[in-house]
Amino acid sequence: MTNPRQLAFIALRDVHKGAYADVALDRVLQKFSLADNDRRLLTELVYGSVRRQRTLDTLIDQLAKKKSHQQPQDLRTILHLGFYQLRYQERIPASAAVNTTVQLAKENGFSGLTGFVNGLLRQYLRKAGEAGGAGGENTPLSSSSSSPPSSLHTNPLQLPENPVERLGILHSFPDWIIQVWLEQLGLVETEQLCEWMNQSPTIDLRINPLRTSIEEVEAALQSAGILVRRIPRLPQALRLIGSAGSIQKLPGFKEGWWTVQDGSAQLVGHLLDPQPGEVIIDACAAPGGKTTHIAELMADKGKIWACDRTPSRLRKLQENSQRLNLQSIQIYTGDSRHFNQFQNTADRVLLDAPCSGLGTMHRHADARWRQTPESVRELSVLQKELLTHTSTFVKPGGVLVYATCTLHPAENEEIISAFLAESPHWQIESPSGFELPASAYSTTQGWFKVWPHRQDMDGFFMVRLRKTNNSE
Repeated sequence: MTNPRQLAFIALRDVHKGAYADVALDRVLQKFSLADNDRRLLTELVYGSVRRQRTLDTLIDQLAKKKSHQQPQDLRTILHLGFYQLRYQERIPASAAVNTTVQLAKENGFSGLTGFVNGLLRQYLRKAGEAGGAGGENTPLSSSSSSPPSSLHTNPLQLPENPVERLGILHSFPDWIIQVWLEQLGLVETEQLCEWMNQSPTIDLRINPLRTSIEEVEAALQSAGILVRRIPRLPQALRLIGSAGSIQKLPGFKEGWWTVQDGSAQLVGHLLDPQPGEVIIDACAAPGGKTTHIAELMADKGKIWACDRTPSRLRKLQENSQRLNLQSIQIYTGDSRHFNQFQNTADRVLLDAPCSGLGTMHRHADARWRQTPESVRELSVLQKELLTHTSTFVKPGGVLVYATCTLHPAENEEIISAFLAESPHWQIESPSGFELPASAYSTTQGWFKVWPHRQDMDGFFMVRLRKTNNSE
């Protein structure tokens, strides 16, 4: 079977039964051999339908007699695929989107409802025609222009007045996430952030300076026809432009010249600023992107204890450090909250804490639907416990960097403020005293925040804390 739409339906059916979107997609890709363009279409349909789920459900709610949650699950999935193509895939002709979706219904147990499927999608197109166009988003909420919207900015989706619900339905996020962003950014930037999070993610590489140079990797990639560009203020970073195919087949992968790591995550290692010969503890290390970066930054001289409680993810770390030919990393399996043997042993500690991942939702299509205010509360308890305990690993005068890839104050600013209020021997070390790539993202409070729509990188929070010398 090589029909990408049917394969997308199979993967989405798994997602709706609880599978992670990337796992469900990977399962299908491994089982069936597809041409590159079919692989791309399949990937786009799966991730896009999951990402835009709320918008697609709202269209069903508004156009059909039965609400989306009352439809048979498989039929709802088929309608998602049809509406996704009509609304977001301008290169797919409307007739092809309608006909292939009707065919999907016929082949997957809904031959008696092909008229309904056909009618519903054509109703969308009729309304889109009346509105002046089928694709694109509505006029931006922040637009102050009084001129009529262009045909690309009109569509049949009816939106409520309430700005939280309006943004949530239009850009397909739960209301609570919109609320968290609105409180920090206001309406204009929240919409920009929503739009950024719905883009396909870019791939950044981090060059291994112990094996090669950034110039050498640039030349090797360019000679293979791969376009790259450097990222300002990040001395080891290259961003791939356009499609690069299989990462493992790119020049320099097997030789350990580089590893995949987003620019924001690279900032964390620079903020930690490890030095050759030091003892470093990476308290939540797997799958090891930041651990291997620490080893590179300290010229692979010294000792890094890489701790994590998940053996399978630690195996990934081991594979990466072997490929990059790094010797200074020692793996330690277990929960860092229960380690007592590291007390006052580390020059520097990295706590890259488990978090809700609200800064990286463009990479994880289903993350917005898996996290809840309750899961954030549970994570904040874990984060507090980890920070309180791992801070005891640091020698007097040493440094701890706390980092997350979320944009929720309950997991970031509030954690640090509470810790500092209870820990008189700790203080924020603001960037004024040292020149690092991360300095460009600092705030008046002394922590660092990367907003994706401003810096075009994953959303990240990080802070560098210093333990005073008289804290024994």
